[in-house]
Amino acid sequence: MSSIQTVGIVGAGTMGNGIAQACAVSGIRAVMVDISEAAVQKGLAALQSSLERLVKKDKLSAADRDAALARVQGTTDYEALKSADLVIEAATENLELKIKILRQLDGLLPAETLIATNTSSISITQLAAVTARAERFIGMHFFNPVPLMALVEVIRGLQTSDATHDAVRELALRLGKTPVSVRNAPGFVVNRILVPMINEAFFVLAEGVASAEDIDAGMKLGCNHPIGPLALADMIGLDTCLAIMNVYFDEFKDSKYRASPLLKEMVAAGRLGRKSGHGVYAY
Repeated sequence: MSSIQTVGIVGAGTMGNGIAQACAVSGIRAVMVDISEAAVQKGLAALQSSLERLVKKDKLSAADRDAALARVQGTTDYEALKSADLVIEAATENLELKIKILRQLDGLLPAETLIATNTSSISITQLAAVTARAERFIGMHFFNPVPLMALVEVIRGLQTSDATHDAVRELALRLGKTPVSVRNAPGFVVNRILVPMINEAFFVLAEGVASAEDIDAGMKLGCNHPIGPLALADMIGLDTCLAIMNVYFDEFKDSKYRASPLLKEMVAAGRLGRKSGHGVYAY
C-alpha cells in the first residue's frame, strides 16, 4: 500500500479542521467537506486563525503557513473526496449520522480508498460492517485540540487488515503524532481509564471525603495531572461523561461502571460544566 498523499475529512468542526491543519502542516493535502457552506467557511477560518497563532509564537514561518493553507480545500461537494487515499469521518458522535455518512462514502469512493472514523466511543467493528470494505476500515481517534495533542489511538475492528493498520499508523507518524494500537472495545484505552476516574471523583465528592478543590489539587499534585478530574469533567461536559459511563455500563454489564448519583443529579439540574456556565465549579 503506497503512502497516503491526500486525506479527505468529513466534518469541518473542531476535530475536522484540527485534523485538516495537522495534515496540511505535514505536507499532506486535505479535502474538508461539510453539509453547509457556512460550516465549511467557519472550519477554514478556525484553521487559519490557529495557523496565525503559530506564526505569532514563532512556531511556524509565514511561508509555511501559506503553503499549509494552499494544501487545504473546503467544500460541500462529496465528489471532491474521490481524490483522497484515506477519508476520515469526523462528524458528531451520533451512531445514525455516522452510519449514514459511511454508507454514502462507501458508495462514492474507489474500492481501494481507506476509510477511518474519529469516533471516541462507537464500535469500530459495528461501523466497519455497514461498508463493503470492512478490511479497509479503521478507527483513528485524535484528541482535542488536534494540533497540540500528540496521541492518536489507531483502533482495529475485527475485520481491519494489517495493511490498513500499517498505512494509518504510518500516516499518524508523518503527522508528528504518537500512534498507539488498540483493539476495538468500549472507550478504547484512554477514555476507558479516564472517564471512570472522573466518575470516581464524583463518588469521593458526594461522600464528603474532600472538597472539589482539594480532590483536584490532590490529583494534580499527587499524580502530576495538568488538571484535576472534576475541573476536567466541567471541560468535557458532565452530560458527555454521564453518557460515556452509561455506554460502559450497558456494554460490560459490570457494576463498577455505574454512574455516580451526584453526576446524574448535576446533569438533571442542567449543570453541565463550562458550556452551561456551571458544573462542579461556576464559570
